Amino acid sequence: MVRERITKRVVDAVKPSARDVFVWDQQLHGFGLKVTPKGRKVFLAQYRLGGRAGRTQRVTLGSFGPITVDQARQQARHVLGQSATGHDPAGERAAKRAIPRFSGLLELFLTDHVDAKLKPSTAKEYRRLTNKFIRPSLGHMQINDIKRSDVARLHLAMKPTPYQANYVLAVMSKLFTWAEKYGYRIEGSNPCRHIEKYQTKRRQRFLTDSEMAKLGQVLTDVEREGSESSYVITAVRLLVFTGARLSEILNLRWDQVDFERALLLLSDSKTGAKPIFLSAPALEVLASVPHVEDNPYVICGGKQGASMVNLQKPWRRIRKLAGLDEVRLHDLRHSFASVAAAGGSSLPMIGRLLGHTQAATTQRYAHLAADPVKAANEAIGKRIAATMKGSSGKVIKVPQYDLHR
Repeated sequence: MVRERITKRVVDAVKPSARDVFVWDQQLHGFGLKVTPKGRKVFLAQYRLGGRAGRTQRVTLGSFGPITVDQARQQARHVLGQSATGHDPAGERAAKRAIPRFSGLLELFLTDHVDAKLKPSTAKEYRRLTNKFIRPSLGHMQINDIKRSDVARLHLAMKPTPYQANYVLAVMSKLFTWAEKYGYRIEGSNPCRHIEKYQTKRRQRFLTDSEMAKLGQVLTDVEREGSESSYVITAVRLLVFTGARLSEILNLRWDQVDFERALLLLSDSKTGAKPIFLSAPALEVLASVPHVEDNPYVICGGKQGASMVNLQKPWRRIRKLAGLDEVRLHDLRHSFASVAAAGGSSLPMIGRLLGHTQAATTQRYAHLAADPVKAANEAIGKRIAATMKGSSGKVIKVPQYDLHR
């Protein structure tokens, strides 16, 4: 062991031996250099826990070359200063290494929480967003090193796709909340807090009466020609007549269809168990569907005993024939709600029909639900105006709507 002031000249001069060679700095007690038998030169900081009788601890500061002597000396001062105030930098580093990297924690979150507790379709989307955006950006970091600025940087990079950016932020927020719950992060340290979501404009597309007629005619034509599967046509008609979600129709089983009570009794929809009420046209569509032996699903797929997986490709062909190129399958659900609103149904009633658990979700149809009220108001105004002008004999009928529904 050699003691002298460590400089670049000294470091260059030290030669490797059969065993590790140590050089300790004369001025900064605890700052040293280790030279391995293979010639690697590493800077160290050494201290004792609990005074002279305590255990000796060493912290590796870095290799000579990537860091200079002056940089190593500065790091040593910081480490030795921490030890002088009762901290254990070596122990803290070891504890930090024991915590999994964010990439490892991501996999734990996906396996133990997402796959176990979320619906398969939701879990699949969580994995897609995680692997495409979150892991490449933050996976290399330690879980406790991730700050709000890191999350904000990723969120900002996704600004061109605001809806997706907000979804990724929501996934990360749930991940960090889960990490806090199981002790991987300090409680209340979620770095997603206070990051504002981007404003997104909800797409609202409703089929007009003429568009609905075109769609109906195309479905009749392709059914007669046999150019599309009968199950495809059935699925589209059920979406139109029930306002159900696509996943609810594609995963519908015969044991969930109650013809006597005119209900679909869904046990596992997006919002949990719920009934879907069936109109006469919807019942007629279901009654025309043949039961396939050993297949429990109403909308049968290509594989034996399985449901249809994807309706998007045939829907693109159908909507093109109907001149509805920009209409999505989910817009059929919006159209169902718009017809209900135009017919005088209240927002709570529309919410029940669609299976909404939050009133705010139904609020997008508020302007449509006001249309019958406007019509009634218009009729009342005309009647009053006619009376004031002295018009006689003519009675103006006012549409009757239950405004308390």
